[in-house]
Amino acid sequence: MRWLSGNWTTIGAAVIDHLLLALPAIIAALVIAIPVAWLAHHFRWTRFTLVTLGSLLYAIPSLPLLVVLPLIIGTNVRDRLNVIVALSVYGFALMIRAATDALDAVPVSATTASTAMGFGWARRFFTVELPLSGPGLLAGLRVVSMSTIALVSVSGIVGVNSLGMLFVDGFQRGILAEVVAGIVATVAVALAVDFVLVIAGRLLMPWARGEEVRS
Repeated sequence: MRWLSGNWTTIGAAVIDHLLLALPAIIAALVIAIPVAWLAHHFRWTRFTLVTLGSLLYAIPSLPLLVVLPLIIGTNVRDRLNVIVALSVYGFALMIRAATDALDAVPVSATTASTAMGFGWARRFFTVELPLSGPGLLAGLRVVSMSTIALVSVSGIVGVNSLGMLFVDGFQRGILAEVVAGIVATVAVALAVDFVLVIAGRLLMPWARGEEVRS
């Protein structure tokens, strides 16, 4: 408790650093996964390859990726961009299957009706497919956010500021309170981001909430 009472500023700064690494990666994973999922949905022969690629990417160990990635993108191991790109890779790997399944769940009758009304592929995607796949996309995004926020902690091992630094420093100095604070703060950040996503989903997709009530 003595360590905790004297280090609130340190914890707060670590939370901010944690979010600055996690949020860009979560957004990047979503933005990249949606068009790739669209390809997998509309061109079935690409589905197996793209979804399998996602599974293979997620199987890459995090620490080796953080070490090798700078050689590919020209950054430093301790560069924040290095961590964000690595997290984006893992987020994409999770999101691609969820996004593909979400687009597959869009009723064929809806897309057929929009085509009959003269909608082009772009208008059909943004006005029909994307809104109707929203609940599935949100579910996948919530999983990605939880996973990403947990993985950010690994960055502390390579010296990038985040809540993971509390784990590393606490273990090295034998301060249990610091380790526990890092764990609790990580869980709190993950739950807070998940809560924001749920609220955003209810505001942006009120029709999905209505379907949940009826079911």
